[in-house]
Amino acid sequence: MQTFATEIYNYKSLIFALTKRHLAQRYRGSLLGFLWSFINPLCLMLVYALVFKYYIRFSAVDHYAIFLFTGLLPWLWFVSSLTEGVGSIVASGHLVTKAMFPAHVLPLVAVLTNLVNFILSLPLLFVFMAFYGVDFYPTLFALPALIALQAVFTYGLGLALASLNVYYRDVQHILGNVLNFLFFLCPILYPVDVVPERLRFTLDFNPLAVFTTGYHKIILDGALPSLLSWAFLLFSSLCALVLGIAIYNKNHETFAELL
Repeated sequence: MQTFATEIYNYKSLIFALTKRHLAQRYRGSLLGFLWSFINPLCLMLVYALVFKYYIRFSAVDHYAIFLFTGLLPWLWFVSSLTEGVGSIVASGHLVTKAMFPAHVLPLVAVLTNLVNFILSLPLLFVFMAFYGVDFYPTLFALPALIALQAVFTYGLGLALASLNVYYRDVQHILGNVLNFLFFLCPILYPVDVVPERLRFTLDFNPLAVFTTGYHKIILDGALPSLLSWAFLLFSSLCALVLGIAIYNKNHETFAELL
């Protein structure tokens, strides 16, 4: 893993250049440009808030729209990163087939590109919090640590899926269905308290649910996740990274033959 980290560091200029290019391509020809980083999650949040707050009349949470937005933003970062990352190696076959091109940076570029969008969306969340009179807590200083762990976790999964997708193109199609299922297993639309005690384990052992709860605690509750939660997220992130590296190292030498 140390050798892999060294390679990532050595390619930092390439990673920065590719991330910058992807961001430019995403909004090229768009009148609103980076404003879509705010508009897209805002529209999705408004739809969910309308349905659950006024149609279903879900009232278990104060400031439900803020609660929803807090969990939805990191989820959108995760989903966008995996959705783009899973096909990143196949889509860049013209680069991967060149000798010595580091294909493992491509899923990382997907994570970083969407991380920029996530970070650009956070001020919108804070504006809504101020507007509705939601307090700001010193625990916000722990937010970068949680974001860093999610970045590692997402990259590890993205690297594994992107490597497998070179051999089995069904992976990218299966992923969308799995993500739809996982969305409802995370406390994004609902608080943890409404989950029956006998089913609470589905959240306790789900890294994505623990990440979501962590964002709610840090941003809205003014509390830090427990040491056990931090340890679980660190363990999950390292496992995802090790898995991604192992699958990539086992298969990357034959990528050029299949692309």
